[in-house]
Amino acid sequence: MKRIVIFASGGGTNAENLIKFFHNRDNASVIQVLTNNPHAKVLDRCKKLKVSALSFNRTAFTGTEDVLNILKLAKPDLIILAGFLWKFPEHIINEFPNKVINVHPALLPKFGGKGMYGMHVHEAVVAQKEKETGITIHYVNEHYDEGAIIFQAKCDVSSTDSAQDVAAKIHKLEMEHFPKVVEELLK
Repeated sequence: MKRIVIFASGGGTNAENLIKFFHNRDNASVIQVLTNNPHAKVLDRCKKLKVSALSFNRTAFTGTEDVLNILKLAKPDLIILAGFLWKFPEHIINEFPNKVINVHPALLPKFGGKGMYGMHVHEAVVAQKEKETGITIHYVNEHYDEGAIIFQAKCDVSSTDSAQDVAAKIHKLEMEHFPKVVEELLK
């Protein structure tokens, strides 16, 4: 049985989708969710879904090996960043090479980098009058949104779409594709 650990910072809809997707499967399961936000809605979702969830602060993440030690004990086959907003530290990436992935709400390399997350991305897509956007699932390296691309899915952007319209389209792509790509990576 493959072991998945998810990092999230907010609402946790992607985390919940992954937990439900792998629930009662014999190939993998989400064993833990970690968050940098002690008030994140993902903690409530995990409680309802009976999945272990912990919050941590910046010092535990980047200034000590506390989070790294939690991960070493968990022995994940894959670490998934699902709406996790902090830059991932190199000491953790180096300990789990090619085992840390992220979903980004745009077609990288467009609209990536520091500060490009959530509605910031969708607003930029609309402002630039893009004809299409999508999601990118990629490996995490020491730079924001620059790791090797694993998968992309596209959707059209109409001239009348608002940032909220784009966000809804992206959310649908994430819900559809993210669990399937994770499952493929774990084979």
